[in-house]
Amino acid sequence: MIGIILRFKTAVALVLLGLLTLLAGIGQKTVWAPPATVTAVAPSGATAAPLTVIDEKLRTLHGGTVKITVKGEGSFMLASGRPDDVNAWVGKTAHNTVTGVSGDGKALQLDHADGEATAPSPAGSDLWVTTENANGEMNYNWTPPADGDWSLLLASDGTKPAPSSISMTFPNDTSTPWAIPLMVLGGLLILAGAALLLLKSKRDATDDDDSAGTGSNRKGSLFARRARAQAAARARARNAGAAPEGTVEPGRAESRVATAAVRRASGAAIALLTAAAVAGTGVAAQASQAPSPAPSGSSAAAKGSGVPVLLDAQFRRILEQVAGAVDAGDAAKDAAKLAPRVAATELDVRTQNYKIRSQVGSYAPRMPVRATKLLTTVVSSKRDWPRSVMAVTQGDGNVVPQLLTLVQASARENYKLVGATPLQPGTTFPAINRGGTETLAASDKSGLLYSGEEALAGLGDRLSSADSAFKDKLAEGQSSPYIADTLAYQADVVKSGANGTFAFSHKVVPENTVVFRTADGGALVLGRLNFGFDGTPKNSGDKLTIGDDAAALAGGKDTSTGMVLTFAESVAVYVPPAGSKDPMKLVAATRGLVGAKFK
Repeated sequence: MIGIILRFKTAVALVLLGLLTLLAGIGQKTVWAPPATVTAVAPSGATAAPLTVIDEKLRTLHGGTVKITVKGEGSFMLASGRPDDVNAWVGKTAHNTVTGVSGDGKALQLDHADGEATAPSPAGSDLWVTTENANGEMNYNWTPPADGDWSLLLASDGTKPAPSSISMTFPNDTSTPWAIPLMVLGGLLILAGAALLLLKSKRDATDDDDSAGTGSNRKGSLFARRARAQAAARARARNAGAAPEGTVEPGRAESRVATAAVRRASGAAIALLTAAAVAGTGVAAQASQAPSPAPSGSSAAAKGSGVPVLLDAQFRRILEQVAGAVDAGDAAKDAAKLAPRVAATELDVRTQNYKIRSQVGSYAPRMPVRATKLLTTVVSSKRDWPRSVMAVTQGDGNVVPQLLTLVQASARENYKLVGATPLQPGTTFPAINRGGTETLAASDKSGLLYSGEEALAGLGDRLSSADSAFKDKLAEGQSSPYIADTLAYQADVVKSGANGTFAFSHKVVPENTVVFRTADGGALVLGRLNFGFDGTPKNSGDKLTIGDDAAALAGGKDTSTGMVLTFAESVAVYVPPAGSKDPMKLVAATRGLVGAKFK
């Protein structure tokens, strides 16, 4: 009787425990499930500043896409850029930085840095990969435009305070590692309890059948009397402490079956609890060992080493703006329209070209600059300033491909075209890694046959003298007709100008030199030479006459005192790697008249 009660209580306890465990597992997936997102809000009362930086580590704080909501008065913008670019643009301006999230995940952490009260408007800067503009409110999904770290810059116009109402919604960890194990365990406990209840019901039914058989026809047939006699003998033997060999006591057999079932159910429950504990520990360990966001400045992108200064989309956008500015200036013959996107050699040449063409209608215009039919790009991975990039294009009006060299002087200035140089006929452009290449100082000769300044100086010497020491060090002939043409032009001037003495020079302008490392370890050197053409009458009373183009700049055609003409030469020279036996090669060259005066 005691065993029956114990089995009943055990079965009920298992069922109740199973139900509780099952409900606990279901609860973790429903009413106790963590929210899908968490939102942190910038604290009110923060010190106002014209700029707000959102640190790059917030984008990967919880994984997934971060949603940013900004509210402010009037118009404002949110720009994305590399962390070093954002920091360089901010410079010494007072600003706030969103650096992290509080421990409870409800508040954004802000750091304030004092500095200059205002900054230029960040709108239109070439540093930004993407920009979003809004009026009053902005909802922004922060996704990276490329691999690496990315920061955000929030501003109005650089003079007004940046919006201070900022909230960031992060994906939350919704994993419930114990939910499934608890539901499985609860179900098995319920099954174990049900099994015990079924076993008890069967035993009770067996006992009822035995009782009914004993209470009817105690005499019965001969076979029945013999069966009762054998049962009585077994009872006596049991009372005597020994059961006949080969007999099994029904009561004990059922008791053993019930005990084994209880043990099996208990064992299964213990095993499942252990397995669930191990599984839960494994999940917790996995969560604790998941890689956390790298600290600020630890990655190559944060440091800026080896990361190209422009993405393809940025480069194309910049190139289109440069081409647009040049088209506007060429159409109006107005150098003021070039200023936002053209500088150095190209600005000098086009400015003077416009001046000459305003007086000499037959004077040839400068080759147009095109952003279409982009053949290749060369991007520096040198992230300090000035930064240099190059494109090879051949759009409408370009008889041959031309090299467009662009330079960004500082973080707050945009890229400007400094040279547009047509390739030499039959020349193959050297291979350069499009994913970003090294730029070298003009004096750096590491791994090269010549440094950049040596290469340009050698070219200048060769253009100045037919007997130059660099005659055999520069490839000539059909692959570099510019050298032969220049020498022939100079010889013709001397021959035809019998009443004058003439001198020619080709001098390097050092500040215009840009050097890109090529894929074979050599370099492509781009720069400017000032081609000086000096003429003096041989005898008193002799006169020198200049062409209409030079006369437009000099203010006259004839001189008895002498004259000086200056041409800006844009050139590109390939320099082989150190140890090579190959000569240098003039890859691209052109010149334009930029000055004419009488002595």
